[in-house]
Amino acid sequence: MQNNTFSLIINGEKVLIQDLSPTLTLLEYLRRSGRVGTKEGCGDGDCGACTVAVVGQGSNGQPQYLAMNSCLIPLATMAGREIITVEGVGKEGLHPVQAAMVSLGGSQCGYCTPGFIMSLFTAYYKGEVNDESLEGNLCRCTGYLPIRRAAELVNHTHCCDQFSERLTQIDLTVNSLHYITPDQQFFRPLQLSEVLDFLQQYPDAKLIAGATDLGLEISHHYQEFPTLISVESVAELQQLKQTSDNVEIGAAIPLSYLEENLKGIFPSLDEMLSKFAARQIRNRATIGGNLATASPIGDLAPILLSLDAKLRLASLTGERIICIADFFKGYRQTELQPQEVIVSIIIPKTITANAIRRLSQSYKIGKRGTDDISIVSAAFTIDLDTNNTIIHARLAYGGVAAIPIRAINIETILIGKDWNHATIQNAKILLKDTFNPLTDLRGSADYRKRLVANLFEKFFIEFSPMGKGNREQ
Repeated sequence: MQNNTFSLIINGEKVLIQDLSPTLTLLEYLRRSGRVGTKEGCGDGDCGACTVAVVGQGSNGQPQYLAMNSCLIPLATMAGREIITVEGVGKEGLHPVQAAMVSLGGSQCGYCTPGFIMSLFTAYYKGEVNDESLEGNLCRCTGYLPIRRAAELVNHTHCCDQFSERLTQIDLTVNSLHYITPDQQFFRPLQLSEVLDFLQQYPDAKLIAGATDLGLEISHHYQEFPTLISVESVAELQQLKQTSDNVEIGAAIPLSYLEENLKGIFPSLDEMLSKFAARQIRNRATIGGNLATASPIGDLAPILLSLDAKLRLASLTGERIICIADFFKGYRQTELQPQEVIVSIIIPKTITANAIRRLSQSYKIGKRGTDDISIVSAAFTIDLDTNNTIIHARLAYGGVAAIPIRAINIETILIGKDWNHATIQNAKILLKDTFNPLTDLRGSADYRKRLVANLFEKFFIEFSPMGKGNREQ
């Protein structure tokens, strides 16, 4: 049923949205409506000044406060959801996280403070207030030490209050939506069949999930999309299945959910997720969206290439499964056909026959350790037999070509070789000239070539007796 209105709850009050663009960002709406405690900083999810708490599904399946960047959230995606801003946190006096910041001098100019408060707030009700809960929030004048001390002060001090009580009352059930304005329409279907029908009716429609990439087009480039189809509530895209042979990940599952529910299964995925943007982004971003954008520096593609993942795709003509190695066709081009959708990603858990040991890890090199775009990323998987001979090799890279890519020629050369220093040194010589990367503001072509070779050596050293020795899958 078409409607020009929808509602959401902000700080405990039901708010009716009428005739506003579905791509108006949540941040813009909050500030227009007088909730100016939420600040606008970078506009691309890096600084955290716009952080709000949105009630969503936690890793245990129960309602949880999740920190999100409101600058990247199209307003219509929040229909029916509950949002807490910094005004709501202090509605009835200082919240413990606010009191801690005040008592320990955690604010000077105060511009970034609301974002820090909201990140601390969400962590407080999760029961884990630590440095990780502060990621994605930048402070330009106070310095991080007093803010970290404030986090330490409230860690493990969670008590029952109105906010924790509210989590026990919330129903996470999402309703379908067809929101329409004179120039735009927004669909939120609940079943895959509906998505496919809508794509047939509106072939130029844009699919949207977490919107952490599309949000940049909206906030920075002021793009207007006549028809948006949200897939974040589609049942078939929200399933996480595990068997003894593989893991199948629904394309619309947020990365933070995977971070906790798949921990320890794929070490290379664990490593990259810990460096993937920041908590606010991982609470929205999806694995399907990261692949569909086909960015040559997308963080997850090298890991999935190294693990021989497959993609389940669906259209009105049926389903098909393809290898991820066949998915990327060119710069920002994929194997996806018109009106076709990524349903899930299938990652094998089994190792090569006759292998007794699998070594697997990923690396991301950027100007910052986390919350940054890769200069080069890499993921490696090596299977060894009883003689320490390489019987399976996958060397995958991002940032060195127009697409995420494997060093197939080097993989072939490695098969049958001993896993030792001499083999690695020979491979390094070849790896340095395997790709022809570009020079840009992040790094020169020569630097990238050196990284391609050196990261593989780093991988070997970490698995050697003198290395970390704890990276096996």
